[in-house]
Amino acid sequence: MLEAEKKRERILIVDDELINRKVLEGLLKSFGLDCLSAESGPAALKMLDKSIDLVLLDIMMPGMDGFTVARAIRETPAYADLPIVMVTALSAKEDRLRAVEAGANDFVAKPIDATELKVRMVSLLRMKKYYTELKDYQQHLEDMVSEKTSALRAAMAELEHARKATLQAHMETIHKLSAAAEYKDEDTASHIMRMSRYCAVIAKGYGLDEELQDLILNSSPMHDIGKMGIPDAILLKPGNLTEEEWVIMRRHTVMGEAILRGGSSKYLEAGAEIALSHHEKWDGSGYPNGLSANAIPLFGRICAVADVFDALTTRRPYKPALSNETALEIMAPGRGRHFDPELYDVFLANYDIILDVQRSYNDD
Repeated sequence: MLEAEKKRERILIVDDELINRKVLEGLLKSFGLDCLSAESGPAALKMLDKSIDLVLLDIMMPGMDGFTVARAIRETPAYADLPIVMVTALSAKEDRLRAVEAGANDFVAKPIDATELKVRMVSLLRMKKYYTELKDYQQHLEDMVSEKTSALRAAMAELEHARKATLQAHMETIHKLSAAAEYKDEDTASHIMRMSRYCAVIAKGYGLDEELQDLILNSSPMHDIGKMGIPDAILLKPGNLTEEEWVIMRRHTVMGEAILRGGSSKYLEAGAEIALSHHEKWDGSGYPNGLSANAIPLFGRICAVADVFDALTTRRPYKPALSNETALEIMAPGRGRHFDPELYDVFLANYDIILDVQRSYNDD
């Protein structure tokens, strides 16, 4: 296959004198250049397009002189870097400064010397070629970066979708596992829905950030997961438990921690902490480790308030559901004894929201 013919530079000649245009056309063609000509500034501006590589512009023209034409070219962003050579009989320094200010790159004095004209044009055309190649390369880089960025964004969006799907599956597994434990213990698993949302309300009221609110919302449902290891005869016993049975029942805290501890999920780790500590009491009389005050993990202290309120207001095998008012009367003496007093106050301050949750996730 033959190589494509090399593109010849194209020059726009602007001069009101026909003879001057013909002389310049002859010179340019002898240099191996293509050319077209215009007899006035307005005509030249109409002919201007991306195919023009250089403008050879006469200064002294009637109507629109060369200075005005040069300024008009420079004011058009697409031609801001187009080389302009002024052809002039003017020799005064002021005139040349005006030409530079108007946007001229170089000058050729009349009468024109062919060698001088060729040297100046070759230099400017070479500069334009390099500049055009640089702009094309820059555009190529920008296009490539844009393409790669779009591909990266698409990959990140796909990865985020996969992450969310995995997290959703993870959350569903946690909730199904938690529900399994609750169904063994209660007539309904709605307890975990209410209790976890009570925890989130308290966490928000306490000033925890959204990440920690989400963490306790999705970890607290596992607080009683250890009850899966408690015999049904004890777990579902309608009457009071014996001391020996209570010893076994209390083991659900350490069983829950053993089930959940050691995983890579932050939700399982938080769930393990909650399972172990949600029966600890502020005054140190709780189980399994007899922790007190701030030695009890914060999530365990929050869950203690939420769990007791829901346990009191929910029917269990061994008791009927109590009214909200009765539940609050029973819980009140526990402030500073069973419950962290600050968290208990947050619970009361957000009691209207707690009741909204209760109505939204009732056993019916």
